[in-house]
Amino acid sequence: MAVIKIKNLTYYYPDIQKPALDNINMEILDGQFVLLAGSSGCGKSSLVRAICGLIPGFYGGTYGGSIIIDHDEVKHMERCELVKNVGMVFQDPESQLVMTCVEEELAFGLENMGLPNNLMKRRIMEVSSALGLSGCLHNYIPELSGGQKQKVALASVLVMQPEVLILDEPTSQLDPVAGEEILTLVKRLNEENGITVILVEQRLERCFHLADRVLVMEKGCIACDDIPQETARWAVRNESSFIPPLAKLFAGVNASSIPLTVKQGKQILIPYTHFPEIKRKKAPGKKQRKIQGKSLVDVHNLWFSYSNGKEVLKNINLKINPGDFTVIMGENAAGKSTFLKNINGLLKPGRGQVRVSGWDTKKVSVEELAPVCGYLSQDPNDYLFLDSVEQELSYTLDNLGLPDDGIIDDVMNKLQLTPYAESNPRDLSAGERQRVALASILVAKPELLLLDEPTRGLDYQLKEELGNIMKQLQAEGTAVIIITHDVEFAAEYAENIVLMAEGSIIAQGSKHEMLTGSTFYSPQLSKLFNNIIDGVVTLEQGKEALVKLMDSGENAVSG
Repeated sequence: MAVIKIKNLTYYYPDIQKPALDNINMEILDGQFVLLAGSSGCGKSSLVRAICGLIPGFYGGTYGGSIIIDHDEVKHMERCELVKNVGMVFQDPESQLVMTCVEEELAFGLENMGLPNNLMKRRIMEVSSALGLSGCLHNYIPELSGGQKQKVALASVLVMQPEVLILDEPTSQLDPVAGEEILTLVKRLNEENGITVILVEQRLERCFHLADRVLVMEKGCIACDDIPQETARWAVRNESSFIPPLAKLFAGVNASSIPLTVKQGKQILIPYTHFPEIKRKKAPGKKQRKIQGKSLVDVHNLWFSYSNGKEVLKNINLKINPGDFTVIMGENAAGKSTFLKNINGLLKPGRGQVRVSGWDTKKVSVEELAPVCGYLSQDPNDYLFLDSVEQELSYTLDNLGLPDDGIIDDVMNKLQLTPYAESNPRDLSAGERQRVALASILVAKPELLLLDEPTRGLDYQLKEELGNIMKQLQAEGTAVIIITHDVEFAAEYAENIVLMAEGSIIAQGSKHEMLTGSTFYSPQLSKLFNNIIDGVVTLEQGKEALVKLMDSGENAVSG
């Protein structure tokens, strides 16, 4: 029986001429795991909003067609009945957290459903334990990290035990370990409880192999609807970017079989590794730049505690030079965001010293550092308060007393924001808002750029464009420090990696040193070539290694 039937679904947001959804027709069967992919602004979030009844009820606009769940049309269902059938975790956890305490947030939906107290306690215990939230049930939500908030938002939906679970990028703020835990839990709920799952995700390497079915959207339409293997082949034929790095590697060398997992990829490589002529090799790494002059950032014995007395940063030492491209990684709540805020002056060191461009951050204001140090926090909405994209960028220049000199047009063009110059930023998709916020920082041409999770909500193509922009800035002498949980992005574009845990730097070095030989903090291609060819991190290195491996195997056979 089809649990969800969508017929001729068309939708226009208010005052927008282009349809967000353009004549969608499909069925989602009971118990299916559906992965929904596509570029930023293609209609993914609009589709799941329509399924859970937010469109048109909450967003308004023009709506046509129908969505039927278990014989009932969504737009005619009472809200209390709909939430028992469909639960949704939004892209931005802040938008659905309404209470101040974690336990109260988890109980909020259950109380509205009128469940008895003992049943509520049981459900909260089960879900909080599964998501690792048992130790923070009484914590103040605004003080949680972005990743912890995302877990709380997911838990608040799971406790209501919906028949259909909709997840809009649930792992975007989670570290690799926590992300794997969430997706494993979701897959287990799908397989053991028969819950229908609709997952919107940009990091396809995490979930492509989990799905029964993959939908790729383009311009409000379904461009592809197939099993993962056939979707991968479709992506290759159509030069689509919506294919994980592993599959992209094999497709790039015209391999006859395209694997979806590292295990499948290694099985393809096994015949080429059995010849005695093929010995364990090392992929060539990029030579480190020679550094001359003073450091742009010099962090010396940094300690920091919040007002509750908890030490968040412990004896941090780090130097950043002009033109460095450094990625900071680590588990959620490791102190990464707090560290960035100490660099740009939003927070002041408790002990130790932070110097930026020679200035002691304890002795200068954030405003004085702003022309030198550009900072983009996790939530792009914090930067958007004017009526158009162009006004947001102009505000930065006006506030800092800087001339335009064509920089606004240049930055909007680089970030593909020119078509939205007159649009209200708050009407854009999450990925588009992220780019607007980034553009508002880049127009100031800072010497140091600090970005906290900038790839959240960005598809592969936009991440590639962002990475290339960062590399261009690096080549021009700008130092770039990025916090990200996106191992694939770090592997492809970063120069150096800093790993943090429990407020301390536990390791740092080049990406070839830090992103190989790890269980979780390694890209797919590094895992593929592990114990075969060492040091493979980027896609280009992977292609070179794969071609050489296959050629060596063929030569060994012919010899």
